[in-house]
Amino acid sequence: MTATDTTKATIVLVHGLWMTPKSWDTWAERFRAQGHEVIVPGWPGIDDRSVEDIRSNPAALKGVGLKQIADHYERIIRALPRTPIIMGHSFGGVITQMLADRGLGVAYVGVEPGQAAGITTLPLSTLWTGTPILSNPFDRNGAKPLSKSHFHFTFGNDLSRAESDRIWAEQAVNSYNRVFFEGVASTLNERGGVSHVDYARADRAPLLVITGEIDHVVPPAIGKAIVKKYRSTGSPATVDYREFAGRTHRIVSQDGWEEVADYALSWALEHAVAQPAAATPAA
Repeated sequence: MTATDTTKATIVLVHGLWMTPKSWDTWAERFRAQGHEVIVPGWPGIDDRSVEDIRSNPAALKGVGLKQIADHYERIIRALPRTPIIMGHSFGGVITQMLADRGLGVAYVGVEPGQAAGITTLPLSTLWTGTPILSNPFDRNGAKPLSKSHFHFTFGNDLSRAESDRIWAEQAVNSYNRVFFEGVASTLNERGGVSHVDYARADRAPLLVITGEIDHVVPPAIGKAIVKKYRSTGSPATVDYREFAGRTHRIVSQDGWEEVADYALSWALEHAVAQPAAATPAA
């Protein structure tokens, strides 16, 4: 893709678990101010609902899995007049990798992305992140609330408890329990896991993986394992890595987020390729 083509790029932002499109307000507003069209769809069941509404009635989140979410984004992306840059945070980074495997973007950025199928690196802090959900397999299709204390560990570990609680009130919603169970199960099932991707795909548009030094949910070890997995296949497709010092899992809104957003966008614009051939549409 030429510099002229990317002057007014379309950007799709994919939020993560426990969050809504509101978590992307910072990046979305910055990119729009630079003239880009930015689309921030919610996961199925979240759509454009408020945090308060989702907490009070999370029924629509129950039983929704990774494939259903990826298919939801694919339908949205295929309806766009231009093939977009796709960026995803956390589990949104898993969705981004699944969309990349379907050939739906001109460049991809996984911001502290979870690992797709077959990547077994699971630091203790990551396992602790999922404990409130994974400890009850009978609630696999539930929508468990995120406690303030767990939010402080996962998203607000650079903040006082009071400041973390304030952000929890503004942004945190219930979990899609099925997503977490499928994500963990897929780490041990590369070919059959729900989040399966073809790491060796040669025509995949460039992918950037960003991590934060003090992220408890997706520590740098996971980001490095993701990049190593893609590169180990010998695929000529570009996969780059960048770690930011002092950043937590709240990297898209943590103080200094502008540096990360600007790097992600400049990298994507520089590496964006001509529109790849799209895969067969999702059913």
